[in-house]
Amino acid sequence: MNYIKFNLLNQFFPNLSTIDRYLILEITPVFLFSLGIISSLGVAIGTLSDLGNRVLEHGLPLQSAGIIFFLKLPEYTSYGLPISILLAILISYSRLSKDGEIIALRSAGISIYRIILPGIVLSLIVTGISFLFNELILPAANHQATTILVEAIPEEKPFFVKKDVIYREFEEVISPNGKLIPKIKTLFFAREFHNNQMEDLTILTWSQGKLHRIIISSAASWNNLSNAWDFFDGTIYNIAPNTSLKNTLTFQNKQLKFSRAPLDLVQKNYDPDSMNISQIRNYLEIIKHSGDDKSILKFQVRLQQKMAFPFICLIFGIVGSALGIRPQYISRSSNFAITVGIVFSYYLIGFLIGSLGLIGIISPFLAGWLPNFLGLGISFLILYCTIK
Repeated sequence: MNYIKFNLLNQFFPNLSTIDRYLILEITPVFLFSLGIISSLGVAIGTLSDLGNRVLEHGLPLQSAGIIFFLKLPEYTSYGLPISILLAILISYSRLSKDGEIIALRSAGISIYRIILPGIVLSLIVTGISFLFNELILPAANHQATTILVEAIPEEKPFFVKKDVIYREFEEVISPNGKLIPKIKTLFFAREFHNNQMEDLTILTWSQGKLHRIIISSAASWNNLSNAWDFFDGTIYNIAPNTSLKNTLTFQNKQLKFSRAPLDLVQKNYDPDSMNISQIRNYLEIIKHSGDDKSILKFQVRLQQKMAFPFICLIFGIVGSALGIRPQYISRSSNFAITVGIVFSYYLIGFLIGSLGLIGIISPFLAGWLPNFLGLGISFLILYCTIK
């Protein structure tokens, strides 16, 4: 069987050296097997109990539960990719080391760097696969799973704002001491968004920090041609600088210039786990003037974490290679224990650093990338100690 695989690799990748083909044949089957096992166990342990509870207590239909179960597979496959490449490289190189093949290769003049190169290249390939998977497949699957759950169980919190739509917009005003300070400019409230219309609206606007207009309207819709809102059946109350009522204007149909952001807010998914990098960036553009610093910081951190996450595969590949080529005997159970320890330590550090980013102690960039920088430094240190 290995001979057939070897010939297939030789046919499709004729430029690969013998050692590259040999090591790829060692690592790839273990990686695929590990990925299948980890993904299956993850979705079974992490999802079955929760879905069973929703079926029994909330009346989730079995058909919907089954669809959600399969839609959750991409999430655990995403988690399984870095773990699987770590386990596969660690097992493969440990087997070569135990059987004396590493020593034989080094005796033939092949350096340690050349021996671990195929493992690192495979880690880079898995890094690319992880990035594409997390961008193209995972967000759509999570979005669909949440949609089914919200539609089947009305008590579930929806990830779209459809009722009690609130949007705040701020502007920077010069304070008496000459500093720019944020002050509210617009407060937009709609009781419900239905049939592409905002219904039962109340809008308050300020100028230089003072309330100057109140708009009450039964409905409003966005006009793409005019790039403005069409308001229906309402009243405008203009407020004088001394806070007294200046005048009122009743209308049946009036077009007013306000930000499109409230419409984007109700039409876009605001769950970061169901959004890709581009969608998070677009959402940040929507809420950047909202004054909701907590949400802005949360999405900035999640943006950096989403960009940094695939590179865990490369870091784990280097760690697995460095530990695997060490000359001492390591059993498969020991390999599994080492993998669990590395993964647990990495995710614990990532969680703690991410939490520091969410409360503003460190920047969103560091919250997302610092675990990778630390992991990369430790992996090179292990590799250096191994070679030395």
